[in-house]
Amino acid sequence: MIIAYNTFESPKEKQLARELDQLKLQYDLLNKRIDQSFMVLDDLQKRDDNIYRVIFEAEPIPTGVRRAGYGGTDRYAQLQGYDNSELMVRATQKLDFLSKQIVVQSKSYDEILKLVQNKANMLGAIPAIQPVSTKDLKQMASGFGWRTDPIYKMPKFHAGMDFAAPIGTEVYATGDGVVQRADAQASGYGNHIRVDHGYGYMTLYGHLSRTKVRPGQKVKRGEVIGYVGNTGKSTGPHLHYEVMKNGEHQNPINYYFNDLTPDEYEAMLKISANSNQSFD
Repeated sequence: MIIAYNTFESPKEKQLARELDQLKLQYDLLNKRIDQSFMVLDDLQKRDDNIYRVIFEAEPIPTGVRRAGYGGTDRYAQLQGYDNSELMVRATQKLDFLSKQIVVQSKSYDEILKLVQNKANMLGAIPAIQPVSTKDLKQMASGFGWRTDPIYKMPKFHAGMDFAAPIGTEVYATGDGVVQRADAQASGYGNHIRVDHGYGYMTLYGHLSRTKVRPGQKVKRGEVIGYVGNTGKSTGPHLHYEVMKNGEHQNPINYYFNDLTPDEYEAMLKISANSNQSFD
């Protein structure tokens, strides 16, 4: 009986052995599935750092933050002391590590969502259209740069663009923003409007016949804010338009990308480059 007991397995032992083999198989499959999940997560992390965060000008998440694991061996003490402890500990460690990285990636996507919303606001704020519709223009009278002053006949830097159009022609806000000024108190501009678009952008609309907005009012791109006039230091009906970024004047022609076809843009570039006399 002793020899038989030590040589042959009982039905119960055979059942337990089969269950143990099945358990080992399940752990092996679990480890493989975890490894596959790591591969998928690694691809998401690379796209996050190299595409999404680059597009929205965000710093990539440091590798040390992404790869930080759980410290301490005591965390898995309850799994020690078994014939297959190493198998169980390894699978549990992988699951913990995977969970940690998923949390980091989830927080990164939350940040990207905020950046997307902020980027959408910024794209709406950039002055990206003409302040006067092309169909209403008599001519694009004068561009950005050194021009002859119409009154003093001396070279003077022209900080904007002049659009010749009939008095009363609608003038549009070129980007979303808040009206900072709408008055006739600035020297030379006559009735004029200044819109603060945020993100460092400011636009000015001068020599208006009248304004349609008030300080503090929110405006959207394409909204009518005033009408072409001949007020202030002006020698003919036109709109004087300026774009500023962080306090420095920009050439407005670089901001009409939502409005003009390539051919129209090329034609306006040639006109605006002429060293002619400005209207103001």
